[in-house]
Amino acid sequence: MAKVTEDMVWNKLKEVIDFEIGLDVVSLGLVYEVKVDEKDNVFVLMTMTTPMCPLAGMILQDAEAKLREIEGVNDVKVELTFDPPWTPDRVDPNVRAQLGI
Repeated sequence: MAKVTEDMVWNKLKEVIDFEIGLDVVSLGLVYEVKVDEKDNVFVLMTMTTPMCPLAGMILQDAEAKLREIEGVNDVKVELTFDPPWTPDRVDPNVRAQLGI
């Protein structure tokens, strides 16, 4: 069984879509931190574009479910934070150009 890597986690998070915006959480800059420990436990710290996001619970559940699909993952914890608050500056520069921001 292969060791779970942070790259594997980042790539899987690209499959998690913010349905209101239609883009993945990585491109939007919603993922602040990814850690994989020696026992292949995954920790992700992420945010939403606004604390009032009506889809926050669904997006967090989707992220956890996708991460559990990675072969070898032991446990998954996805934590939500609003510190620091998200800003459009966190959006991938290529996506910003596509969106005109």
